[in-house]
Amino acid sequence: MTSPDGGVLPVLPAPSYGRDTLADLMPALERALGAAGGAGADAGALELPAADRVCLLLVDGMGEVALRERSGHTPALRRWRADGRHRVLTAGFPTTTATSMGLLGTGLPPGSHGLVGYEVLDPDRDALLNQLQWDGPADPRRWQPHTTVFQRLTAAGVPVTRVAPPHFDGSGLTEAALRGGRFVGTPERLEARVDAAVAAVRAAPRGLTYVYWGLLDRTGHGEGVGSWQWGEELGRVDAAVGELARRLPRGTLLVVTADHGMVDVPAVQRLDVAHEPALRAGVRHVGGEPRAVQLYTEPGAAEEVARAWSGRLGERARVLTRAQAVDAGWFGAVEEHVSGRIGDVLAVMTAPVAVVDSARMRPEALRLLGQHGALTDDERLVPLFTAVL
Repeated sequence: MTSPDGGVLPVLPAPSYGRDTLADLMPALERALGAAGGAGADAGALELPAADRVCLLLVDGMGEVALRERSGHTPALRRWRADGRHRVLTAGFPTTTATSMGLLGTGLPPGSHGLVGYEVLDPDRDALLNQLQWDGPADPRRWQPHTTVFQRLTAAGVPVTRVAPPHFDGSGLTEAALRGGRFVGTPERLEARVDAAVAAVRAAPRGLTYVYWGLLDRTGHGEGVGSWQWGEELGRVDAAVGELARRLPRGTLLVVTADHGMVDVPAVQRLDVAHEPALRAGVRHVGGEPRAVQLYTEPGAAEEVARAWSGRLGERARVLTRAQAVDAGWFGAVEEHVSGRIGDVLAVMTAPVAVVDSARMRPEALRLLGQHGALTDDERLVPLFTAVL
């Protein structure tokens, strides 16, 4: 594949949807629970031990690379790793929470579930939609119309309980990617999540309990994934895993994973498009995220925009058109109604740099140290720990 200026593009690893990605985890759990919807796995598909009860803990921002580097904070998970109860999954593209929740909740690649980034174009309004805050009028159930795995399990008679912050209940992202089953909102205390998870698992002889924890991600964004604060929070997560392992009923399958990793990008390593007139030329909207920018261009301007961005970023990023990204398999199979949400041009960082837009980004967003979205190992690799208790 060639770049907009005719050079050879560096190869970036496309997610292998259908094998060892976050999209493969929930179908594997369906099969583990004996639900019909998870039957018929292809050769090489992710397989997990059979169990009547499953507890899935998703730790936002707990990348495999950082977890391995900070293993001194995680005695419980370190033992699981040594015991062979660990493997590595990959997130999809981009490596961001909205996209990963779509993978997890539907078992489909981004080109099918349609949550193709942090901020993406709503073609009906020609305006950006923030898929975490869901700050537009788009109906989340129409935006993502596929049946979720939680819905399939519930229809099959397998109780599903989702344990998360109260404001997640009915939010746009939840309705799009994680709808189905019973919701239990708890305070922002990890101990409260553990208590609610144990109660939910014990309440029925068969079922899936999903637990979300987001403070590690927020700590990484604010303080950096290399900070002592991130290490302390990682230690609290590890203690919670140990508590779940002690308190959940015997025979429960406990699963621990994450949605993406993270890299630290200091302010001096950021390019601000607000001060780069050449990069704004021909661009209607700057979407995506700082490490995986999606540019929505004026009609006919995509090739020129791609050349300008490629020339400015050089070897620090891979710049390609929507067609090139789709052909490379980054989004998996792309459904027709999803295609227009993907940027006309994408700039995906390969070095520890980021692109921001101070003209429209909130000051608190500009201050974030930890970043993700690109396809480096630090961002795309996530752990998968499994144990039948």
